Amino acid sequence: MNIQDIPAVTIGSVTLSPLFLVAIAAVILLLPVVALILVSVRGAAARARLMEETARRDEAAEARLAELLKAQAEMQGRLATMAEVFGSRQAELNQSISQRLDGMTHRLGTTITEQTKSTHDNLRTLQERLAVIDAAQNNIQSLAKDVVGLQAILSNKQTRGAFGQSRMETIVADGLPMGAYAFQTTLSNGSRPDCTIRMPNNSPPLVVDAKFPLEAWNVIRETENPEQKKAASQQFRRDMEVHIRDISEKYLIAGETQDMAFLFVPSESIFAEIHENFEGIVQKAHRQKVVIVSPSLLMLSIQVIQAVLKDQRMREQAHLIQGEVIRLMEDLGRLDDRTRKLQSHFLAAQKDVEMIITSSDKLAKRGAKIEAMEFETPGGREDGDDAPSRAVESRTGLLKLRVVDED
Repeated sequence: MNIQDIPAVTIGSVTLSPLFLVAIAAVILLLPVVALILVSVRGAAARARLMEETARRDEAAEARLAELLKAQAEMQGRLATMAEVFGSRQAELNQSISQRLDGMTHRLGTTITEQTKSTHDNLRTLQERLAVIDAAQNNIQSLAKDVVGLQAILSNKQTRGAFGQSRMETIVADGLPMGAYAFQTTLSNGSRPDCTIRMPNNSPPLVVDAKFPLEAWNVIRETENPEQKKAASQQFRRDMEVHIRDISEKYLIAGETQDMAFLFVPSESIFAEIHENFEGIVQKAHRQKVVIVSPSLLMLSIQVIQAVLKDQRMREQAHLIQGEVIRLMEDLGRLDDRTRKLQSHFLAAQKDVEMIITSSDKLAKRGAKIEAMEFETPGGREDGDDAPSRAVESRTGLLKLRVVDED
């Protein structure tokens, strides 16, 4: 088939001839070949450049390797030098560390020894204190037992009354002499007060009651509920009023007892609480002539009564004391007379002693003169001797004693 027989192609207003179309197809077919050739050429150029660059890099690497080897040699020399220096320094350091360790070991040994001694001393002191604490603990345990026993006593009404009675009796017995008080005596109305105290001047005895209602009081102290506390306070007030009224009616007997009685409270704290929080009870007791007393107030009252009784006994014995004073003055007068007589005897004796001393002085002077004896020829007298003398011839006739009379 001939190319010219191929019909022309019309695209829009453009008509393409068969030859033009063949040329375009040939160009299209040759483009990949041209592109492949161009790629091959460019690849060869790139490989050549890469080889050149690789060669340059190898030369630079060799140069760097030589420099590194040189630097390594220098570094090895420096390391050897540093090893020698480090070796000497390490030896010095080891020696210094050894010396310091020896010093620290010695100091640690000394410190440990001192610490051990101090620890032993502290342990010994601790043991002593523990012994003291053990003794105190034993005392506390025994005290706790006593407190438990006291609590058991106070929990029972009868034993609590016996406890208050015993404490009151102890205070009274310690403060008053025998015969000035009595316990559980019977009055004319059949009542038996806990104690009656004899008053001076034959006055009626004073009554002391030791029964104190503590049930409601214990409820007041133990409860935390305000309502229960209020109810317990009211019950305590009623119990106290009833007890005060009983004391006033039973123990205040005109002409037989005092017109005032003591209500003994066996606790200072309860006494303070009553006067602080229950003033109405105290006032009512005063109106009914009942005095609420604590152990200290009862002791003070007992001391006052003892002083009054002592004063009464002294007044009762005043005439005896006066008679004894009169007899004492008579004895004193006789002693004065006898002393004056003895004084006159002493004066006379003193005069006699003075005369004896005078005679003794004369005798002493005469003895001194006798001691100063002088020798004379027979019938002669020394010159200058004007005093009269008596010659006493000795048995030999040679020695003469000259006696001079002064009188």
